[in-house]
This record gives sequence, C-alpha cells and structure tokens, in this order.
Amino acid sequence: MARTVAIGIQDFGDLIRKKYFYIDKTDFLREWWESGDSVTLITRPRRFGKTLNMSMTEYFFSVNHAGEGSLFEGLSIWNDVNYRELQGTYPVISLSFANIKEKEYKTTRKKICQLITNLYTEHSFLLDSGLLHEADISFFKRVSENMDDSDATLAIYQLSNYLYRYYGKKVIILLDEYDTPMQEAFVDGYWEELVGFTRSLFNSTFKTNPWLERAIMTGITRVSKESIFSDLNNLEVVTTTSDKYAVSFGFTEEEVFAALEECGMSQEKEKVKEWYDGFIFGEHEDIYNPWSILNFLDKKVFKTYWANTSSNSLVGKLLREGNRKIKERFEVLLRGESIRSAIDEQIVYNQLDGNERAVWSLLLASGYLKVLSYESYLDISEGTQPKYELALTNLEVKLMFQNMIHDWFTEAEADYNDFIQALLLGDKKAMNGYINRVALSMFSYFDTGNKPSEEEPERFYHGFVLGLVVELKDRYVITSNRESGFGRYDVMLEPKNPKEDDAIILEFKVHDPEDEETLMDTVQEAQRQIEQKQYAAQLVSRGIPREHIRSYGFAFQGKKVLIG
Repeated sequence: MARTVAIGIQDFGDLIRKKYFYIDKTDFLREWWESGDSVTLITRPRRFGKTLNMSMTEYFFSVNHAGEGSLFEGLSIWNDVNYRELQGTYPVISLSFANIKEKEYKTTRKKICQLITNLYTEHSFLLDSGLLHEADISFFKRVSENMDDSDATLAIYQLSNYLYRYYGKKVIILLDEYDTPMQEAFVDGYWEELVGFTRSLFNSTFKTNPWLERAIMTGITRVSKESIFSDLNNLEVVTTTSDKYAVSFGFTEEEVFAALEECGMSQEKEKVKEWYDGFIFGEHEDIYNPWSILNFLDKKVFKTYWANTSSNSLVGKLLREGNRKIKERFEVLLRGESIRSAIDEQIVYNQLDGNERAVWSLLLASGYLKVLSYESYLDISEGTQPKYELALTNLEVKLMFQNMIHDWFTEAEADYNDFIQALLLGDKKAMNGYINRVALSMFSYFDTGNKPSEEEPERFYHGFVLGLVVELKDRYVITSNRESGFGRYDVMLEPKNPKEDDAIILEFKVHDPEDEETLMDTVQEAQRQIEQKQYAAQLVSRGIPREHIRSYGFAFQGKKVLIG
C-alpha cells in the first residue's frame, strides 16, 4: 500500500512518526561525520531537502532528542551500531534564516536578533545551572531583538561556551538558508550594511569559536569569501559541482521511479523525466527536485511546482536589467539550445550587475541551468577559465521563465495586439499611439541606456521591436541585421503570400540631441538611410513590386517612440 505523500513537512520527527512518504537520506549523517570537516557549507537549489536534512541531523545528534533513536529504526544509519551510540549525545544550536526576507537592513537585523533571542529563551535553564558567572548572566539578559552589534555578533559564540560548560561537550551548530537575507539585501539595496554585520557574526560563530565541534551551513549560493567568510580557513564548501553529498539532496532517478511504482504511476516515468529531471550534482546525473516529485505524486498533475515556489525576484531582476548580450543568450536558452560560459561558483553579489559570468553562475547555483559538458584545465591555454556548456534544466524551468516574461508584458498585451494590427494596415497614427503605450509599460523593466551615441541602446530597441513582430512569423519571413543593397537593414518582413500582404522594412535610430533637434528629425534620418542604402533591393530582386514594399523609421528617446 502506498504511503501518504504529505506536502511541506520539514520536521524529520513529524514525518517519521506519522509514517508519511520519506526517501531515506540518513547516509548523509555518516558521510558528513566521517568527513571530519569542521565547518561545512552545502549549496543546493531551493526545495531540495536542505531543511529536512538539517532537521534530521538535529534529531540524530541533539541531546534534546536523546532516547528517540526509534525514529531511525529501519533507516540506513541505524544499521551501524557505532552510530546508534552517537544518537542524542551532543548539544546542538539550530537556526534558520529562511524567513528573513525584509525590504530594509533595520528589520533584517532585528529579525536575526530575534532568532538569536529565541535560542537564549530555549536555553534559559542555563541561568539556574549555577555554572554562569555574574558577567555571563548579565550578557544573557542583554540578549534581545534590540541588542547592540557587539552583543548580537557574539551571542552564538557565548551560547556555545555556556552549553559546553553545562554538557561538557562541544556544540554542533546548524544554520539553514544562510544566504536568504543576502539575496534580499542585494535586490533591495542594503547589501553593504548587511555584509558588515554578517561577517562579524559568522567569524565569531564559526572561526574563533573554541567550543565548536562541527557546523553545517546550507544555502543556495556560495557567497564570496571576501564578503562574509574572510579568514574562515576551516570552511569546506560543497557546491552543485562537487561529488560530496551528491545524492543526499534531491531524488535520484532510481528513487523517483520506485516512488512512481509505489503510487501506481509507472506509466508516467518518461514524462516525469522530461518535466522534472535534469539536475546534475558533481558526476551524478538524473537528479530530480523533491518538491515537484512529491507534488506530482500527490496531485498526479504535471505543473510547474518547484519553479513557482518563490517570487524569483533576484532572477527576474538580473534578466530584466541585464545587458544586451545576457538577453540575447537567454533567448538562446529559451529556444532549447545551449550557451558556453566560464563559471565562478563564488558569488560576488556586487558584481552581478552587468557581469555575464556572474549571472550564469547564479542561475546554475539556483538550479535554473544545468551543465551539459565542460572543459578541463588541461584543455585550455594558461590564464584562461574553462568554459561550461549550459542549458535550461528541464521543461518545468523553461515554462517558468516563459510565464515570468509573459507576466512582465501582460499590462501591454491589448496595446501590443492593436499595434500589430495597425502595422499590417499601415495606419501610422494608430501605430504611434499603441507602441508608446506598450513602451511605457515595458521599458520600466529594462535599461534602455542613457547615452544615445553608444551602440547598446539602439540594439535594445531593435530587440524590442523584433520581439513585437515575431508574432507575425506565420505570415512573414522575419529577418534581422542582414545585408541588402549597400547596407544592413534592421528588420525586414517578407510576406509568405505577397498577393495578400505588403513587405515591410523597419529601421531604428536612437535620438541624439547633438545630431537631431527633434524626434521627427531622427525619423527622417532613419528613412533617409533606408533609401540611400537601398534596403528594398533584396525584396525587389525576389519579384515584390516597389509599391508593395512599405518602410518605417522608428525614433527612440527613452520611453518615447515616434514612427514615420
């Protein structure tokens, strides 16, 4: 009989006691303990079982769960008698930053301090132990959501000391989703403030803490060492390209197919693979995201479960505000093709703006991209970085991005459709009205550039209009930046049925006040270029009469557009 699939339970004890569906990941405990690493940072995409594994680790080692070894009976770790003796024998400090998603530094700091205060409340029995000195008691009582930085950044260090005195054993520290506040800080503009506070907190907790036995930190990204882990030389970093713990987070294909059989859905294996497979950790391929698999087992409907579990605000920001090259290469990914790029797994958030390699690195760490192949250092010349071949992870991720982009432009959808109709009818007045409303809605998502003398803004506008007319691909052959006559036209629409539709040539120019006084001057310059360079030559050579070739100059100035 198939076990009940419960969605969203992240407490290991609760999951096991109620006999809900669970895939055994307790081998992680053995692998981690035998590694001997002092501080381990494990990065995995969201909803990949990080929180559940941290809960499992706490249940296994914490003195608060001594005598609860029955939870592990029947699981892999319990087969080893030596590990049974470890269960419930260490003081454990456990906290999570998963819910710290604030818009400003002040409230972020306050919530971190509140989490630390909660830890002290949980361990208030230490005040009556007789082991704390007067200064210790004074410090204990100063811990609050409003404590100053010096107390806040030392609080976990101090609590480790108190627990060591009480239990006579060093502590295990578990910090889940350590980088969630940092992603929010980058998106909302208080990154530098948070870095200073976090660096002090982490250094005292993980670097200079003599009462620390071992620690695990989990997150989505590996934030650069210079930002928050300066001088933390005891840190073992395990990213998605590492073989360590490769099958401890996420489901293997064998585990997924067994689950489908248990639930009587063996016939769905290939479709499940298309939708949810594609994650690669180290040398291990065919890793599935647990959230989507559990939801599919429960609901038996193919949907974008994992991709829709957060706002994707950082990813959206990077793609909207990325430069032309980032957008062009992302279009390649959406077509189901791959790109090649160097990767830096150490994310430097203040380099994400405009740094293409940093953007692809973040998308890879976040699970939106997968590595198809990569160069080894032996195959490249000295001083260069190996290139990775990257593609969208699976169908679920592709659909998520398509929906995200569609949502950006929903407000402009009606005007967009009207613009296309006006273009087909040759109604320039209507074209101007509609395209300006579309531009007003859409350009707020993108950087249109401030220096019209540069190439970048013109390429941006070119891409914008090309995106508008691509809807006409069933009626027209659409080409862009091709040789014709004596120059290169911007966009040409050649009718598939010349008896019904006119051919259309579009030329774009960004208004430059040094060369043109008005937008109309810019339009006229675009039209002059069409004539002087004989852009219609290619169409005429194919038998299309000149009277059935229409040309338009598009002039752009910020969010203003003039078509003539």
